[in-house]
Amino acid sequence: MVKMVSHGKHIAIIVQQLNKFNPENQSVEDFLNESAKMLQTLNVTEENFVLDTLAGCIEYKSLLDVVVNAFFVRDGKYCLISEHNLYIVICYLATFQLEELGLQHFSRIVKSLDTAKMQKFLRFLFNTLYLNTWIKDEWSQFYDSLYVKEKWIDPLLRWQPRVQQLIEQLTDKLSNRTTTIKTSTVTQPEEFNLTVPKPRAIPIPLPIPVLEKRQPVPPSTYKPPKEKKQLEEIRRKNRRKAEDLLLKANANQFRCATTKSEKGENTHDSTTSKPSFQAQKIQSKIDIPIKLNAAAILREGALYQRKMEAGTQEIENLLRGAGDPSEFLEWQKQMRGKDMEEQLAEIECRRLQGKLSHEEAVLAHQNVIQENKKKADLMREEKAEMMHQYAEKRLQEKKEMRELVEQVVEGHKNAKQAKIKLQKYKQQIVQEVCEDRELLRQALEEEEEKLRKRYELIQQIRAIESLPSLRHKFVDLTETGGHGLICEMSIVELRERLALLREAQKAAEEEKRDQIIHEKQAKEQLLLDKLDQISLFRAELGRAAALKQEEKKRKSQSGERPMKNDRILNLQKKIVEKTMERKKQAGLLKITPQKTSIASRKDSLQWNHWKELEESRERQFKILQRGFMARETAQKMAAYEAARSGATVCILRSEVQ
Repeated sequence: MVKMVSHGKHIAIIVQQLNKFNPENQSVEDFLNESAKMLQTLNVTEENFVLDTLAGCIEYKSLLDVVVNAFFVRDGKYCLISEHNLYIVICYLATFQLEELGLQHFSRIVKSLDTAKMQKFLRFLFNTLYLNTWIKDEWSQFYDSLYVKEKWIDPLLRWQPRVQQLIEQLTDKLSNRTTTIKTSTVTQPEEFNLTVPKPRAIPIPLPIPVLEKRQPVPPSTYKPPKEKKQLEEIRRKNRRKAEDLLLKANANQFRCATTKSEKGENTHDSTTSKPSFQAQKIQSKIDIPIKLNAAAILREGALYQRKMEAGTQEIENLLRGAGDPSEFLEWQKQMRGKDMEEQLAEIECRRLQGKLSHEEAVLAHQNVIQENKKKADLMREEKAEMMHQYAEKRLQEKKEMRELVEQVVEGHKNAKQAKIKLQKYKQQIVQEVCEDRELLRQALEEEEEKLRKRYELIQQIRAIESLPSLRHKFVDLTETGGHGLICEMSIVELRERLALLREAQKAAEEEKRDQIIHEKQAKEQLLLDKLDQISLFRAELGRAAALKQEEKKRKSQSGERPMKNDRILNLQKKIVEKTMERKKQAGLLKITPQKTSIASRKDSLQWNHWKELEESRERQFKILQRGFMARETAQKMAAYEAARSGATVCILRSEVQ
């Protein structure tokens, strides 16, 4: 029998370890090894008791959970869920360790814990009705029913009368606790015997320090700066100038859109009269130099270097007797111009061919409509024949369904034989399950034997570790380790060598730094040389570009438009013929093309849009001339009219002569 002094302390340790255990992340062996390390402060008997209880609670957790969960549902509704492992430990000790512990030691463990909780749980666990009914049935699901009855249920029923006496003792203890009331005497207050303090002397007042006069705040702090006033004045002038330009532009504006009749009347006037306004030219700004980085400078320098090498190579070739490529380049330019003209003519031909194919497609569509009418008549005749065939097919399907029903009736008669076969198969499965349970029982016994051997090995290792050993060792820094190696050195020698290595590393860093500075200076000088070279090349390229632009203008003025090709003229004639043929065909079929209606609708919408725009401009101009509205009101009106008509207000500036 195990003898211990602090029972409640050991039960608390077991509950704490069970709360830490997680079967998903940790195996049972590792958990028990870690727990054994933590319990080294206890003696061997107490440590064995704690470890055995931990192992048993983990091993039989499924059985213990059945009882404890039922206790929480029935009698322990107001108990804390956090005390689940406490009830598991008590249930394990009562079920598996009561024979070994004895009732006297078990009662000490129970009395060291909370009396009310233990009384309620033991009354639930040692209930004869519960043990013979549902507890036995639930445990029989995990183990064999005969094994459960002989090993666990019968011992509990045998101990039940003696445990009942323990439960009555706990009940009496609870009743005495509630009836007895401690009577305490009333405390009478007494005065403190304190020493009377001496009167304090009045302190001499300190002289009030006189502060120096501060300088007054300058008046410029509360005044806005002059630059702000100047900026506001410039902004106001620019605003007024823009408003004047807007009024002039709205007063002298031209009509944005005219009708076809008005266009025909004003063609002669527009050719003779010059426009009354000219767009303001953008003043050329001073070229601001762009700051280039090192990569851009080197890239541009390499480009100009390649161009210069190509020029020198060309001069050397000419000196050696090579021909001048200018004639070839001129011929190549002419050939490219002819190719471009041919490409433009080819593009025009393709466009006309597309138009011709469109006309042919319209004619083909009209022919397809006539063919579809003929096909519709044929489809109606085929539909009547298919309906007749469908009726015959339905009659055939009904006959097949009758035959299928007869086959199903015969199949029901054979169902009894299939049920007998299924019953035999289930009996075979039950026999296999019983054999598997026997194998599981043998495996559990082998596992228990392994755990027992491990516990003995752990105790032996701890006994060896408990022997005293010398842990202090004096170290001499000037001596070597004595490992028998050629490269052995003492700690003092190692420190000296490390100091020498640091000095060598610093010298190498200084040398590398000087080298980097020299390379940087050489690179800066190279970049300056490249910049001078780039500026010279840019000046020369600017002159060459100006000459090339003047020559291009002269050639563009003397150029002539190419004549039309005969192929294009033939295609245009074919298109006219196809359009005439399509119109005749459409008149015969009385089909109005949809595109003409869409085009006419689009023309009418465009005409209404331009008419509204013109009327709004006229109204705005009259309002500005009469002067009935202020300048801001006129601007708002103009913006509103422009937004309603879908146009934007344009400001026209006359060129300052």
